Amino acid sequence: MTFGTEHNSPAPREAATSPEAGAPVPPVSPPLPPHPAQSLRLNHFSAAESSDVHCHCLPGLDDGPPTMDDAVALCEALVADGFTHAVATPHQLGRYDGRNSPDRVRSAADELRAVLTARRVPLQIETGADVRIDERVVPMLRRRQILPIGAAGRYLLLELPHEVFVEPRRVINDLKRDGVCAVITHPERYDYLQQRPDAVRPWVELGAIVQITAGSVVGDFGARAQQSAWHMLQKGWVSIVATDAHDTVRRPPRMTAAADAISKQFSHAVARRLCVENPGRVRRGEPLITFAARGPAAAGNFAGLRPRRPAGGVA
Repeated sequence: MTFGTEHNSPAPREAATSPEAGAPVPPVSPPLPPHPAQSLRLNHFSAAESSDVHCHCLPGLDDGPPTMDDAVALCEALVADGFTHAVATPHQLGRYDGRNSPDRVRSAADELRAVLTARRVPLQIETGADVRIDERVVPMLRRRQILPIGAAGRYLLLELPHEVFVEPRRVINDLKRDGVCAVITHPERYDYLQQRPDAVRPWVELGAIVQITAGSVVGDFGARAQQSAWHMLQKGWVSIVATDAHDTVRRPPRMTAAADAISKQFSHAVARRLCVENPGRVRRGEPLITFAARGPAAAGNFAGLRPRRPAGGVA
């Protein structure tokens, strides 16, 4: 279901009889009407959907919502922040090594979807993971022991440790050889990258995607994270913005505020690419629109927009 485009939604049908089982087939539920905030986001950016590709909204799996009620409250906050789709990305590896198997994540997502439907919360949930960098990432991905983003599986969220610097270039290259594009999550929030943010540049040149946190853009993670986020934006290294939301109080979704700030600093088109279009492309496994800077002046103005295919050449 795509919110805000009712003409594409299937019409309700009468109950039918299954020829195999002879049991009545339940009628198709009508689509939930979009929330005003969803309609506002879609109309403002002339979009069919709005996706958050990094969100900890599954109950009881990590440092996100502890209960189902808390998870529903976070999903309601995502809807109120304009999202129609959210990729549930609980932590994998690191201190969650061995805890959040793909089956467990998918089962939790199924349970959340059922509750959201019952409570008429108009948010589509897909699955992925926030994967801590590890030498086992590529073999585990091949064995389907960690989760890429969405059904297409062309992008993988890759989280660096907060305590020490780990160079991710080898993992970026290994993923690229397997047709998967690494998405480096929230680099603006690492102390060591705040001190030398230009370390991000070679990762982008290798084909990685940089995702910054919406809250960082508006100062929720402190002045240094905010300054680092804007530096990376100015350089044209950022391809997507996501919420990395964990709850409704301490770390709520902040995409509306971030998109407004980016629109004011750069342009409506830049905000659309970073906050709406590219996140949807990541979720669907499609090529991104990146900001290819040509010289210092161009970098600051996001000149020279051009599409870049993710590793593996997704059409």
